[in-house]
Amino acid sequence: MELHTVGTRPERALLVGVDTGEYDCEASLQELEALAQTAGAEVVGVVSQRLENPNPATYVGSGRLREICTFCADNDVDLVIADGELSPAQQGNLEKETKTRVIDRTTLILDIFAQHARSREGKIQVELAQLQYRLPRLSGQGKALSRLGGGIGTRGPGESKLESDRRHIRRRIQSLREALGQIEKRRTAYRTRRKKDGVLTVVLMGYTNAGKSTLMNALTNAGVLAEDKLFATLDPTARRLTLPGGLSVMLVDTVGLVRRLPHKLVEAFHSTLEEAADADLILNVCDVSDAAVEEHLQVTTELLEDLGCAQTPILHVFNKCDTPHPNFLPPAGRDTVCISARTGAGIDRLLSAMERLLQKGRARARVCLPFDRVGVLAEVRRRGRVLSEEYLPEGVRAEVIADASLLDALREYVE
Repeated sequence: MELHTVGTRPERALLVGVDTGEYDCEASLQELEALAQTAGAEVVGVVSQRLENPNPATYVGSGRLREICTFCADNDVDLVIADGELSPAQQGNLEKETKTRVIDRTTLILDIFAQHARSREGKIQVELAQLQYRLPRLSGQGKALSRLGGGIGTRGPGESKLESDRRHIRRRIQSLREALGQIEKRRTAYRTRRKKDGVLTVVLMGYTNAGKSTLMNALTNAGVLAEDKLFATLDPTARRLTLPGGLSVMLVDTVGLVRRLPHKLVEAFHSTLEEAADADLILNVCDVSDAAVEEHLQVTTELLEDLGCAQTPILHVFNKCDTPHPNFLPPAGRDTVCISARTGAGIDRLLSAMERLLQKGRARARVCLPFDRVGVLAEVRRRGRVLSEEYLPEGVRAEVIADASLLDALREYVE
């Protein structure tokens, strides 16, 4: 008797977009295709329509809807993915007309996150985002909630949760928020401890699949999963890195960003993204082989502004310079460095630039503070770093790194 492995074929997906002129529809659909492939789908067609606004009943116009129905029937389509956020009515009407399962861009991204979540925190964040998104969509779905099966858009909380009533789901959301709150407290305590211990923090931010994890591995041998897929990294990783001048920093890898990242996802992952808010330096990693590198920069910049990182030094790291896009030119007037994390080209320049920016406007000094002035060390910790402390009969001797104005106020205590 011979045993044969029977493989499950990927879901055949049709992508549907509405071009309202608010954003580059073609680029967004290309990204949606990459997201669908990351989720495990086989994209068999892409349809778009220019409309002033999406049709409130069926997302697309009646003529284009007939074309979609015919395409689904003729090409054995399992799944229709809309490049926008569908209302419950739009989703229900599309499923009724096409006789095919329909999900939207947000559901697709949440599904990818559900696949890639590994840590307890990551799983809680994903489930919270999914339940918050699905709660207002429970009404009127009826049999859709009772169906069995699987596939893209169904992973995460599970059928038992989806079939629960609103009150049960609200209780679950509250429970998840409380659990996430405890994790956030621990994360805040870690950041506070790092600050108190004088540890400088450098955070990797940037668009998904820009090469952040590959760069993390190149700098620290962290062994982080690095794949040519969107959102390959979901859980943050921190590793110690020693710069050429001997300065030690904590390098933190974070979740990647994407166009029109769902609001609920940003809210659920806020504690993870807040690593950037307390960072001493942010590395904005960009993929220069992508034609939309400028737009990717803008997405990251807007999120950093929302997180309150306007005053944090940012170093723009243009990665994959071994295969640049023909039209790429590094923006002028910024702190930038071009590298290839895969080949190692430019890594030395990156490390030097990191050290320069971390020490920019700061100086290292040894001070001996009388006991009635020891309280000033709290201000040093807030605006700089206390590297060491030694208690003596006459006061506290400390080695500090701080900006020039603060050290000037302490100049009578400098040894």
